[in-house]
Amino acid sequence: MRTMKAGEFKAKCLKVMDQVAESGEPVVITKNGVPVAQLVPVGDKPKSIVGALRHQVTIKGDIVSPVEADWEAAR
Repeated sequence: MRTMKAGEFKAKCLKVMDQVAESGEPVVITKNGVPVAQLVPVGDKPKSIVGALRHQVTIKGDIVSPVEADWEAAR
């Protein structure tokens, strides 16, 4: 993982962002030798939220009709 001083990052910000996007290698930005931030490439977003949980959830029975159970809160 590459490390860079904050002042150097400020001067070369756009170039460093392009390098991180291309290579996928994160860059740690330091201030007075202490790590304060990490620049990482953005992960792939799902194209649509519709269907994101496909095959993760199983519906059993009728999910629309009211439940005919006796609840303690209803007493």
